[in-house]
Amino acid sequence: MNIGYIRVSSCGQRTDRQLEGVALDRVFMDKTSGKNMDRPEFQACLRALRAGDMLHVHSIDRLTRSLQDLLSILEDMADRNVTVKFYKENLVFSGESSPFQRLHLQIIGAVAEFERALIRERQREGIALAKQRGKYKGSKKRLTEDE
Repeated sequence: MNIGYIRVSSCGQRTDRQLEGVALDRVFMDKTSGKNMDRPEFQACLRALRAGDMLHVHSIDRLTRSLQDLLSILEDMADRNVTVKFYKENLVFSGESSPFQRLHLQIIGAVAEFERALIRERQREGIALAKQRGKYKGSKKRLTEDE
């Protein structure tokens, strides 16, 4: 079975360019951060995968932004006899991956993790500057005083 996983970080982002033209039997889509594996559709995707299936993902950073999680996911997939194909990087991982392929994966995974760290750093800097200018009031309250 060909299963696709698509992820964007926010509801305003478009998903149509990911896995466009790839024949898939089933697609799982999350609109949330890739900082960890606590994503509802991702977890459903993992539960749906069976031996002999292929998981199609646009790019490594769409699967996860953590090198540790990436290695864990791919090890789990190999143990379950599930192949993972990344289109942007043109990589396919099965239980028979080569040492060069693993090195390539680790480098790309480390870059994705580094990008996430930079995003968080820029966000903290922006909040600090907004606070200095008196423009940042914190997040909006989600509950009323009575609630």
